[in-house]
Amino acid sequence: MSDYRTQHPGTLPEGLAPYRRTGELNEQTLPAGLRKDHSTKPGVWALIHVLEGRLRYCVPAWDYDEVLEPGKLGIVAPEVVHFVEPQGAVRMFVEFHAQSTQGPSDPHGMREGGLVTQTK
Repeated sequence: MSDYRTQHPGTLPEGLAPYRRTGELNEQTLPAGLRKDHSTKPGVWALIHVLEGRLRYCVPAWDYDEVLEPGKLGIVAPEVVHFVEPQGAVRMFVEFHAQSTQGPSDPHGMREGGLVTQTK
C-alpha cells in the first residue's frame, strides 16, 4: 500500500464506493479506539474529513505523520495500522469505502446497500 500512497497522493483507488460514515466527531467525542493504533478491515478504505481545526494522522509503518486541516483529506488503506490525535478543538468524520464489486453488503456488517451515517 505504501507504493499506492506515494504514487497517488490524495486519491482513493478507482472502483471504490462509499458505504458508511461516522457522525460528526470532535475532540471530546472522538473514541479512544481511534486515538490508538487500529486498522480497517480487508478491502476497506477510509477518508478522514476535517471540518474545523487540526487532526494529527499517523501511519507508523509508512513513517507518515501529518496534520490534517479542512480541505486536506487523510486516506486510510485497508489493514494499515494508524491513529489520530486532535490538535486542540476539531470537528471531523470518517467515510468508509469498498469495491462496488463486493456487492451490497456492508463490510462492517452494519446493513445492506446505500450509505449509512452513524451518530456515534
